Amino acid sequence: MTVGEIARIVNGKVIGNDTLEIKGISGIKEAQEGDLTFIANRKYLSLLQSTKASAVLVSPDICNSVPATLIQVENPSLAFAQIVSFVGPEPIAFQPGIHPTAIIGPNVRLGKDVSIQPYAVIEDYAVIGDRCVIGAGVYIGHYTILGNDCVIYPQVVMRERIKIGNRVIVHSGTVIGDDGFGYATVRGVHHKIPQIGTVEIDDDVEIGSNVTIDRARFDKTYIGRGVKIDNLVQIAHNVTIGENTIVVAQVGISGSTSIGRNVIIAGQVGIIGHLTIGDNVIIGGKAGVTKDIPPDTHVTGFPAREKWEDMRFQAYLRKQPAILERLKKLEERVAELETRLREKDGQSPKDP
Repeated sequence: MTVGEIARIVNGKVIGNDTLEIKGISGIKEAQEGDLTFIANRKYLSLLQSTKASAVLVSPDICNSVPATLIQVENPSLAFAQIVSFVGPEPIAFQPGIHPTAIIGPNVRLGKDVSIQPYAVIEDYAVIGDRCVIGAGVYIGHYTILGNDCVIYPQVVMRERIKIGNRVIVHSGTVIGDDGFGYATVRGVHHKIPQIGTVEIDDDVEIGSNVTIDRARFDKTYIGRGVKIDNLVQIAHNVTIGENTIVVAQVGISGSTSIGRNVIIAGQVGIIGHLTIGDNVIIGGKAGVTKDIPPDTHVTGFPAREKWEDMRFQAYLRKQPAILERLKKLEERVAELETRLREKDGQSPKDP
């Protein structure tokens, strides 16, 4: 495939030789002659000078004179993904049908062209939409509803009375609809509070591996349209997450917290319960969120505060050793001056 052919696939503009033959795809550091790569972040621009790649997908504002041929596209990362899909191996396709080891309840409703893999269990009164793929060992509880074109990878558990939208992808090991963590403590004994709500997941959501999404105590825990959740995330009871939000690995969101639309929650963030996070908020990695965050705010640190405020705070912390050393020297200097003054007044250096 030539550079020109690739540019036509991704609707790009070639800066350089459009007849170059591309034989492989790779990251920009690992790329060799004949490879196609991409730059999605300007902080990696310096790598354009050293990469061995023959062609690089870049944004339209990058047109530097570099050894490689450039293909300008609106979104280099997305364009690279399109090329990978175009030249990569064929995706695994599961044929419609029910494996003989699967257990299907007598009142389950199955849509058209559904694929149910070995040892899956679908309990009574569940509904599975058209063209869904239910992986090996998946458990789907009573009255749970899946929309069309869902892919549920092996070993996923969906408890009873859960509602899943269309084109939802759930990766292995995830549990949806387990009990919320609710107890009433009386004289040192923890009494379980029934969790009688549900979980509702809207269209085009993707959930990573080993995620837990608790059912609500009442009403529902809700994941909005287009949300993307990484691996190892805990979402507690009655949490709501607005559409197109991204939740990165090892995040914990406590109960009854409301997350807005288009929010980015970076890795290992912890959010306490009953908070409101506004639209378009960015929460930096390892932040501890202890109070509401207004829309269009970027916060970092623990406790989470506005990014530039936290950066100043961290800068002061890094200066602490030097400040303490200066303070120690000042104290020594003051003590020395006090001794001299006493000697000048004819007092013993030890006199008060």
